[in-house]
Amino acid sequence: MATSGRADDTRPAARAGETEGAVGGAGDPASGPLDSVLRPVRAGNGFEEALEQVLQLLRLGLVPPGERLPSERELSQHLRISRVTLREVLKVLQDQNMVESRRGRYGGTFVLPRTAADGSDELRRRIAAVDVEDTLRFREVLEAGAAGLCAEGLTADGEARLRGALDATRGARLEDYRRQDTLLHLTLAELSGSRTLAAQYAAVRATLNELLDGIPLLVRNLEHSQQQHAAVVGAVLDRDPDAAREMMREHCGGTAALLRGFLA
Repeated sequence: MATSGRADDTRPAARAGETEGAVGGAGDPASGPLDSVLRPVRAGNGFEEALEQVLQLLRLGLVPPGERLPSERELSQHLRISRVTLREVLKVLQDQNMVESRRGRYGGTFVLPRTAADGSDELRRRIAAVDVEDTLRFREVLEAGAAGLCAEGLTADGEARLRGALDATRGARLEDYRRQDTLLHLTLAELSGSRTLAAQYAAVRATLNELLDGIPLLVRNLEHSQQQHAAVVGAVLDRDPDAAREMMREHCGGTAALLRGFLA
C-alpha cells in the first residue's frame, strides 16, 4: 500500500484555523482507554507510527462500527502530530474502506463495519502473521501481573471503573461482547499503575483480537469467561493479589486452549 506521509514529523507550526497543543496541558483529552493505545509518536516516522496506532484503535474495537472517531484535535493531541499528518492517516483508512468522512453539523470520521472474509483463508493469514504461542504467553504474563498490581489497592474511582467495565460485559449483546471484553481487560491494565504495562498489553491484545476474530463466538465459552471475569474482579476488590493472579492465569488459559483448538 503506497502512502505519502511526512518522513520527518517534527510537528510544524499550526496553519491558519488549526490549533495544535501538547499532551499534558489543561485542555487535553480525558484519560481512559485511548491513553493506553494512542501515545506521542517519535520524530522521523510520525506518519507510520500514527497510522499503526490508529489501526490498533480500530482493531481493539474501542470505537465500534457506526460510531465517530475522536475529533482531529483530540487525536492530534494524543499523538502529538499536526492535523495535516493526521488527515493523511485518515485518508489511508478511508482508501481501505475502514472509515468514512461525513460533513455537516454531525459530521466527522466514522468507523465502517469490517467486511466478511473467507473464514479459513483469513484465519490462515492471521496465524502466519504472528507467533501464536509467544502472543499467548506474553498476554498471560501481562494480564496476571496487572491483576496482581490492581489487587494491591485501588482508589474508590478505580474500583468504580472496574465494576462498570465488568457490568458492561454482562449486559453486552453477542455482537458487541468482544469489544466490551477488551475494554474490561484494558481497564485492568490501566489501573495497574504502569503505563508501560498498559501500552504493551494494548499491543498484544490487538494481536489477540485478530486471532479471536477468526474463530466463532461460542455462547458456552462466553458464559464461562464471564464467571472468570467476575472472579478476577472479585479478587481484586477483595485485595487478594495471589487469587487475582491465579484467576487471571486460569482465564488466559481458557482463551489459549480455545485458540489452540481452532488453530491446530
